[in-house]
This record gives sequence, C-alpha cells and structure tokens, in this order.
Amino acid sequence: MKFKKSLITAAAALAVCGTALADITIGVVAPLTGPASGLGIPTGNQVKLWPATIAGEKVKVIVLDDATDPTNGTKIAKRFVTEDKVDVIMGSVATPVAIPVAAVAEESGTPQLSWSPAVLPPGKDKWTFRMPQSNAVMAHAMVGLMKKQGIKTVGFLGYTDAYGESWLKDFTAEAEKNGIKVIATERFARSDTSVTAQALKLSAANPDAMLIVASGSGAAMPHMAIVERGYKGKIYQTHAAASRDLMRVGGKAVEGAYVVSGPAVIADQLPESHPSKKTAMEFVAQYEKAYGAGSRNQFAGHAYDSILVMEKAVPIALKKAKPGTPEFRAALRDAFETMGRTTLSHGVLNWTKDDHWGYTNETGVMLKVVNGDWKVE
Repeated sequence: MKFKKSLITAAAALAVCGTALADITIGVVAPLTGPASGLGIPTGNQVKLWPATIAGEKVKVIVLDDATDPTNGTKIAKRFVTEDKVDVIMGSVATPVAIPVAAVAEESGTPQLSWSPAVLPPGKDKWTFRMPQSNAVMAHAMVGLMKKQGIKTVGFLGYTDAYGESWLKDFTAEAEKNGIKVIATERFARSDTSVTAQALKLSAANPDAMLIVASGSGAAMPHMAIVERGYKGKIYQTHAAASRDLMRVGGKAVEGAYVVSGPAVIADQLPESHPSKKTAMEFVAQYEKAYGAGSRNQFAGHAYDSILVMEKAVPIALKKAKPGTPEFRAALRDAFETMGRTTLSHGVLNWTKDDHWGYTNETGVMLKVVNGDWKVE
C-alpha cells in the first residue's frame, strides 16, 4: 500500500505526552490524487486554514490521500481508528470511498462527517453525518427549474458508481412527480477518457434536456462530448460539478450549462435575507484571501462547515468525556444529533436521530454558466 501522508500540525505535533492526550484528533481522508482530485485538492486547501483549537482544546489533524480508491480509503480509515485513535473521521469527498469509510466508522464507533452525499443502507448511518446536501434535495431544485422551462424528457449520462446510481434514482423519482420522464440512460466510469458512443445514443434520443452526473474537471468531458454531437437542448450538471474546473476545462462548450449547488459558491449573489449569506461570505473571504479570487468551490465549503459543526458539538461532548476516549466519540456523535439548527455556508443544517442529512428542500441553488462565471437562476 502506498499513500501520500500529510500531517497538519495545528495542534503542535510535538506537544508533550500529557497534553497530547487531550488533543482533539481529526482524521481526514480525501482524494488528493486520482480521478476525484479536483474535489479533494480544494478540500485539502480548506483544511490548511482550520483553527488550532476548538472549544479551548488543541486540534491535531492527520490528512491522508485515498487516491480516489475505495480499498485505499478503507485502509486509511482502519489506520485512523486503530493506530491514531481519531475522535472523528472527515471524508471522503469521493462517494465510492466515503461509503466503505462509513462501514469502518460504524464498526469502530467513530463519528464520520462525510464530504460526499453517501447513501447507506437503512440503519447503517448511525455514526455517519453528511456535510453535502442529499441528491434528493438537489434534484428538487433542479427539477423545479426544469418544470419552469417546460422540459418533459431528459437523457441521463452518469458515473457507473454509487454517486451516479443514487442520482439517477433520486432524480427519476422527483422528475416523475413533476411530469418529467427519463427516456434514455447511459453510464461511464470515472477513469474513462471518452464517452463518444454514449453521447451519440443520447443525442439520437433527442430529449429536451440532458443530465450529466460527474464531478470536478471530469464533468467537462461528457458535457463537451454531447455538445460536439450537435445536441442543442439544455444540459444540467449536479453539485459535484460546482467547481470552476468545469469552465476551465470545458470552455465555451459549457456556456449555458445549468449546475445545482449549495449557496456557498455564490455567496455574493445571495439576498441579504438568506440565512447563509453572512456565513457564506465569511467562507469566501478567508478562502479567496488564501488561494485567490474566484477560487471558492462547493467542496472547500464542506470542509469549512465541518469546523462550524465541530465548534458547536465539541462543547456539548466535553461535558461528558475527554477527547481520545470512546466515551468522547460517543458523546460527539450524540451532540451532532442534538445540537439543533446550525447555519452553515451551504445552508441550514439540522441533524436528528432519524435524519443524518439535515438539509431541507430549499437548500439547493440553480446556477447558470454565463461568460465563464456563475449566475443564479
């Protein structure tokens, strides 16, 4: 096994043993390389901006690269819970990795803040809480715009993995409730470099709109293929494509694309009355100060929000136990369920015992690519 290792010493890694026992240890598993690195790199950049303390406790962060590989991600998660004794696992951004990481979290009794909308079997998400909006919530926003545009038929082109399949399921259900039908479906692997055959079949079906389910810079390739086949209808993308990599790679081919996103990406376009306006602007300000104007993205926003969640939950958990213990991990999990409504850059979250997704249908924002930039629809 080979994976890239990075220790972020926000908690003074060389602290003496007596104080280190009280450190809050966070294990971050993210795709810094591989097909989903376009999501993992900005997430890792936000991790570098995390505070040195939470609720007065020092924070130690261990970041390991899963290389967009579920097997690698599982090994990392097992190391976190057996060797590092982390208090919480964060990640992965890649859904195919986040799902097996959730199994390790469940087995070990370690809370997981998933950075992907990982769909788990009923009863298997006791220890997993999602930072992104669910695909169903985002499909609600997407179908709402499609309905306004008079779209009746849709062609689907998505990943063969869990992200693609869960989007197909949730989108189809929402679409059918609104008189919209998926008339053609094609799939491709994250590692594929061409979808010409799939694009030809979908273009021949001539739906009113196309839905592409892909992520980061990888979302541009299928979009370009459909445009190159002469398709003239509307093209939609999911929140995994809410990154400037889509415009950087796709160029003029992605002009006019519709992309669903959390509010963090377009903080400055939110009305003053939006509950996330202030928090989203704070996220953008600190991220773009560090990485440049226009560098904001959906995925860094989830890493930013994760600390806001920790800052609210940790004081609750500390009343019951000290970091580094099974009791603290259980108390932290309980705190996530009971901390109540929490305003984040990506919306208002309210996890409960029965809901580890937490966002309402009003969370999704529809964006359009106009002159190489985002515009709220």
